[in-house]
Amino acid sequence: MPLPDHDQEWPPPHIRREMRLYEEWGAWYAGDPDRLADVYGASGAVHGIGLDPKGWDRPNKSFGGWLQRAARYFWGTPVPAGQVRSTKLHVPIAGDISATSADLLFSEPPTLRIAGKKSQARLDKILRDAGVYGALLEAAETSSAYGGVYLRAGWDTEMYDHPVLSVLPPDAAVPEFRYGKLAAVTFWRVLAEDDDRQVWRHLERHEKGRVYHGLYLGTPDRLGMQVPLEDHPETAIYADQVDESGGFDSYYPRGLLVSYVPNMRPHRLIRGTSLGRSDYQGVEHLMDALDEVWTSFMRDFRIGKGRVIVPDIFLDSLGRGQGASWDPDREIYAGLGMLPPPGSAANSMLTLTQFAIRVKEHVDGGKALAAQILRGAGYSAQSFGEADGSGQAVTATEVHSRERKSFSTRGRKTGYWNPTLQWAPDVLLSIDRAVFGQKVAADKIEVHWPDGIQPDPESLGRTVELFNRAQAMSLETKIRTLHPEWDDHQVIEERNRLRDELGLNVPDPDTLGDVLVPDAAGDD
Repeated sequence: MPLPDHDQEWPPPHIRREMRLYEEWGAWYAGDPDRLADVYGASGAVHGIGLDPKGWDRPNKSFGGWLQRAARYFWGTPVPAGQVRSTKLHVPIAGDISATSADLLFSEPPTLRIAGKKSQARLDKILRDAGVYGALLEAAETSSAYGGVYLRAGWDTEMYDHPVLSVLPPDAAVPEFRYGKLAAVTFWRVLAEDDDRQVWRHLERHEKGRVYHGLYLGTPDRLGMQVPLEDHPETAIYADQVDESGGFDSYYPRGLLVSYVPNMRPHRLIRGTSLGRSDYQGVEHLMDALDEVWTSFMRDFRIGKGRVIVPDIFLDSLGRGQGASWDPDREIYAGLGMLPPPGSAANSMLTLTQFAIRVKEHVDGGKALAAQILRGAGYSAQSFGEADGSGQAVTATEVHSRERKSFSTRGRKTGYWNPTLQWAPDVLLSIDRAVFGQKVAADKIEVHWPDGIQPDPESLGRTVELFNRAQAMSLETKIRTLHPEWDDHQVIEERNRLRDELGLNVPDPDTLGDVLVPDAAGDD
């Protein structure tokens, strides 16, 4: 039976190490101080004070091995005794890294081309109506944070008249790889948890040509036994679709309805795995240090507030047993018949206290840590809006040179995305043909990535003008140079409009017959 048929530990023990990493990376991605404190043990609920969660529970027989793993983390220190609230600040640089990674990949979406005008038109409609490009942005951001992401194709005839594509995070999946390619995967989600600590879980398993659904009633750490799908309203919709084996045909016999996209490989902590690594891998301690610097910066502001120390005789009594107060806006005080303190003026009875605020030191330290974090994640600081200080306009070539590291990382990631972008049209049109009755097919799938840099319109216009004066560029080439994202149909329409406006009665080259060219003797 494809789905588990007995009670077992859940999530399975063999992915325990991966789940530890997903928990840590997910806390940085979420940017929630409470989650960071829980992950690193400041609350005392998970690991212990200041422990690095990457394998703290792995056996180590060397002398002092446990102490070596007890790395000191800022987010692992508890709130000091006697302090009412936590004063720790968090800089959400992890979320910025993932968002920028997604923008570099899909802010300008790639072009998917297939053979056949009818199939291409139907694919374009599905990509538009199903919001596929928005799903790609979401998937790229999730992949950057967790080291990988799953894209799942499916259908719902009651809601849509086309296939849909959904994004699933890797911390809710049990994958099975074969030679680096996803061979099967089991997704799970928690539907409800009762007061009696009974947990309802929905398991969805994908194999080649088949999809299985199962409902389980267990405990927080045990899967429990399988129960009928009708027992919970969220899984009752699958009850009429599955057969005796608990599954149904996926209408895609060439593979799975799911594709896994690794963020980057190899995984530096788990050798030999086919999973990808997060952009945060190896810079967690630097992000922790950046939060400590920023917290210290705010602490300087807090304790550096100016204060005025006044003698008791300047205080106005509020009544017996209710203390006294001092009005800093009061302008006139009665003269005092007493000697001033030694070394002070006769009328100087107030002490002004103002501590120094180390702004430059904290800002410089924060910038240095942020630059190292971005470099360790594989990006240039310029990609995050950090200017070079010159204030001068730069060309697209200069932008590419300054952001070379970011575009190198982007180039590596596009290589991992290409197989999935070739899989998506095939599986979507296969579902469209089998479920919705469309006579379409995906053949000769091509993926065309944009350059990633918007050229300067002024310099591009000068270039086209120079080639035009030299009569070295045709009208169609001009249009394609200015609009590289246009397809052939848009280019032809624009060419015809320009000919009509300019009064150029130039026949279509496709309609011309043989063209006679004069020979060297100048004959007609």
